[in-house]
Amino acid sequence: MPKKIRPLSDLAIRASKPGQKMLTLYDGEGLQLRVLPSGSKAWIFNYARPYLKTRNNIKLGTYPTMVLAQARQLREQYRQLLATGTDPQRWLERQKCQASAEALNTFQNACRKWFEVKFAKISKRYAFNIQRSFEQHVFPKAGHLQLKDLNAQYLIESLRPLEQAQKLETLSRLCQRINEFMTWCVNTGLLEFNRSNGIKAAFIRPTHENMKTIRPDELPELMRRLNTDDITLSSRCLVEWQLHTMVRPGEAVKARWQDIDFANSIWNIPARYMKMRRAHSVPLTRQSMAILQLMKQLNSASPYVFPSLQNNRSHICRDTANNALKKIGYEQRLVAHGMRSLASTVLNEHSFNSDWIEAALAHVDKNGIRATYNNAVYLKQRKKMMTWWSNYIETAASGRLCTDYAAKLLRLVS
Repeated sequence: MPKKIRPLSDLAIRASKPGQKMLTLYDGEGLQLRVLPSGSKAWIFNYARPYLKTRNNIKLGTYPTMVLAQARQLREQYRQLLATGTDPQRWLERQKCQASAEALNTFQNACRKWFEVKFAKISKRYAFNIQRSFEQHVFPKAGHLQLKDLNAQYLIESLRPLEQAQKLETLSRLCQRINEFMTWCVNTGLLEFNRSNGIKAAFIRPTHENMKTIRPDELPELMRRLNTDDITLSSRCLVEWQLHTMVRPGEAVKARWQDIDFANSIWNIPARYMKMRRAHSVPLTRQSMAILQLMKQLNSASPYVFPSLQNNRSHICRDTANNALKKIGYEQRLVAHGMRSLASTVLNEHSFNSDWIEAALAHVDKNGIRATYNNAVYLKQRKKMMTWWSNYIETAASGRLCTDYAAKLLRLVS
């Protein structure tokens, strides 16, 4: 018959004195108080492990930091786990791992993981802008918070200074990026639901302003100023190169000789140089090829078509075209990116196939298979369209541009 254990009392615990050997006091049902020779007193829970039936000890705490009532309460919690077949030691280990994971699962740390996924699909400049916006406007106030503790109200208050500073475009982009990040957290199991959905509605909406551009009938004046005003030859060539090829400013400056297929008159832009990280082919017209020949004469040693004046191994600054346009009087009227809009307007007005135009502008179709198909199939059609567009520009430069002449050009390539 097992020996009956008399429960401990606070008086008995205080009266226990350390000896030369460890002294063990029993409270029953696995709870023990061990009095060490050093004088410290430790609470221990001794139990038989489920299924294994081996004995195990768990340290609950030390006396008097943990009093008798607290030790008994913890013992009961572990006995309830044992009643369900759960090993308290394993349960504690899981709790510790979960706590460690949550400690690392802060808003900022989770964002860093999202950056790795997001940045693999976009340009370096776009990635830099995204990361900088989080570091400047989100991380200082919310970066240290656990994802599970982050809610819409806290995010809104963190972003409120941007609204007060009237930085509404930045605010709108940040709301969109935070929402995209939160959706990623849900999809990867870091969160159960998106707590930031709809936070954009809490702020004043920005008034969107399209890229500054000019009307088609203003193109002759632009060409005249490009040819007569005081700008460098390389700047003029860059503006015209972008105008003829319909590419983005950042893509235009990165044109490399090795990417030009002279035999077939095609510029094959690598995916890493494109905004959406998708390779893009540009049919080069007679006028585009003439620009290349001129730039070859100016500087054939650089790997870039438009080399930097300071470093021949690098390309010209992406702001060069904008600066040239400002210098010839278009500061409030036209930006380099707006020339794409001008091309789109003219081509749509003259009834070119919208799919051809979208492919020429490298606007990626949401359907990836269709986008790849369109880029390949429309290359010949785009060649005709780009030829018409270059002739249209050339005619504008000569001062002979009119609706009737443009219609005639269209008939020639139809």
